[in-house]
Amino acid sequence: MCGLAGFLSTSVHPDATAGVITSMLSNIRHRGPDEAGYYLDDGIAMGAVRLAIVDPADGSQPMSDPSGRYWICFNGEIYNHIELRAELARLGRPFRTDHSDTEVVLQAWIQWGSDCFTRFNGAFAVAIRDALTGDLVLARDRYGKRPLFYADHGDDFLFASEMKAFRAFPGFRFALDPSELATTFGVWTPLPDRTPFHGIRQLPTASVLTLSGGRRSLRAYEDLGFDVPAFDGTEAEAIDFVRDTLRTSVEMRLRTDVEVGVYLSGGLDSSIVTRLATRLSPHQVRTFSVAFQDRTFDESDSQSLVAEHLGTLHCTVPITSADITDNFPAAVYHAEVPTFRTSFVPMFLLSRHVRDAGIKTILSGEGADEAFLGYSLFRETLLREQWNELPDDERRTRLANLHPELAHFGPAHQAHLLGLYQQFSEERLPGLFSHEMRYQNGRFAARLLADRRDPFADLLDLVAAAPGYAGMSAVHKAQWLEYKTLLAGFLLSTQGERAALAHSVENRCPFLDPAVVRAAASVNLRYDDGQTEKAILKKAFRAELPEWTTSRPKQPYRAPGSAAFKDSRPEYLELLLSDRELAKIDCLDHTFARRLVDKIMSSPVEEISTKEDQTFVYLLTTAVLNQQFVLDDGSGRHGASVPGDLDLRVTVDNRRAVQKVGER
Repeated sequence: MCGLAGFLSTSVHPDATAGVITSMLSNIRHRGPDEAGYYLDDGIAMGAVRLAIVDPADGSQPMSDPSGRYWICFNGEIYNHIELRAELARLGRPFRTDHSDTEVVLQAWIQWGSDCFTRFNGAFAVAIRDALTGDLVLARDRYGKRPLFYADHGDDFLFASEMKAFRAFPGFRFALDPSELATTFGVWTPLPDRTPFHGIRQLPTASVLTLSGGRRSLRAYEDLGFDVPAFDGTEAEAIDFVRDTLRTSVEMRLRTDVEVGVYLSGGLDSSIVTRLATRLSPHQVRTFSVAFQDRTFDESDSQSLVAEHLGTLHCTVPITSADITDNFPAAVYHAEVPTFRTSFVPMFLLSRHVRDAGIKTILSGEGADEAFLGYSLFRETLLREQWNELPDDERRTRLANLHPELAHFGPAHQAHLLGLYQQFSEERLPGLFSHEMRYQNGRFAARLLADRRDPFADLLDLVAAAPGYAGMSAVHKAQWLEYKTLLAGFLLSTQGERAALAHSVENRCPFLDPAVVRAAASVNLRYDDGQTEKAILKKAFRAELPEWTTSRPKQPYRAPGSAAFKDSRPEYLELLLSDRELAKIDCLDHTFARRLVDKIMSSPVEEISTKEDQTFVYLLTTAVLNQQFVLDDGSGRHGASVPGDLDLRVTVDNRRAVQKVGER
């Protein structure tokens, strides 16, 4: 795990290049505090900050091949690097390090070109420079576990793991983009290649961007594939298949030179990961959880039950509403996007505790719901798809099972729900049938903007152009949308990678092993009718976990939203949401925003709807981002971290054919 940054420039004076790249890296030093380095050549600078987890002694970056032609800056981990290294060695590729996965990536690139990315089982973003041709290649992993942003600035081209690195580039200014905000509010995250800021793009998942001789090409190296052959065996064999595939995935993710902990939410997915880690780890596993003061959101009883059952060294971090509001601006600074939930703030605090405990790497259960149809959204899609063929009593039964944890899905509200689901039994937005009900909250949130642009126009274009999308089943379309939007855009980034890396912690996700995703696709709906979430997964681990863990209804991870701010009333709230401050965000509908804030702050919590709560968090995060990125003077106000000195242990300046290596 690391962070990278760089630029191709004709405007930066050669004497200033080293200072600019150093400042860019300083802005993301939290991603890799162990060491840093940069590489300079004619017109290019690229560098990395390193969190040393694999081969700490030899894995310094930037790294070159023995010829000095190819240079790499790498963020992430390749879990199958041992197997790839052996294969590359048999092909004659030379290695200088003991077991650095960075060198494996570089040699794989030299051997196989961009086809190498399909061979990687890992989480990565990478920049590779060919000093002979001058080509620059940027690439990103399949599911979006590691970020990579880029921007044109005049004739210059910038790239970095986090957008805040661009703040250090001379003359670069941030501006909110109203059209991208509309999409973000509607879809709950920016689209795969977008950001909320004008002119800044994100490299889509499973994509390669090549800059060569003034030309630029962007292509996907792999598509999401759910349409795999159904598992050809008995249910018992399928259960063994899923269990063995997950075991291998966890085993590969325990390959580190540091201790690995586990985030234990108390739910099925993290409990399975913990179970497997306790079997495979050479040490007693340490687990970490958050416990909410508000019992509505708290799962500490389930966490303790699992931890005791599996014999882990368990640590719980208590979270109050004041903890959320006090740390909200700093967490938003690291997230860099407007969000609809505050749930990333407790994860931000949890990662700080994990790092204070001396842990650099953790495992989590992220990705299980998308792979094994764990969300009620998938059951809801099947229900709505079959709605007009179902008898009324079955509609009622299946509706009651969709969200047993929500009061408004109770018997008193069933007549209303029957009418609502009848309205959404036919597709309205082409290709978005599965998500049309969810997106109603997005339509409300988009009213924050003065320009009432269709928040779904760009998503409709995206799915219309996606290869193979039109021919997918309704459930596969739902999975595709979850992988491309909420998983990559929020769960893996804002709530995952960005919250963890804010405190220099790497997050590894065994359920996002491509073999696990394929295994899930081969058994989903093969041995059940889709009305029980993760049916095969539960059967695979039922005997190894507390009975309650596999039998209880799914409890989504949530945190207090607007209620936290009503309770705590942080000092910055009045400033950010004052008429004067909101007026500085040109794209807002200031009348709507004012009414919303007044409604939230003056109404009892029970009178605030989900869409109002969500829209309030969008408004507040947008106001924080406007302060930190658009209006900020670089002073580090509102919780923004202030860059400090870097431990630059590797610098390479090809312009003068000088190499300086720090103490190793």
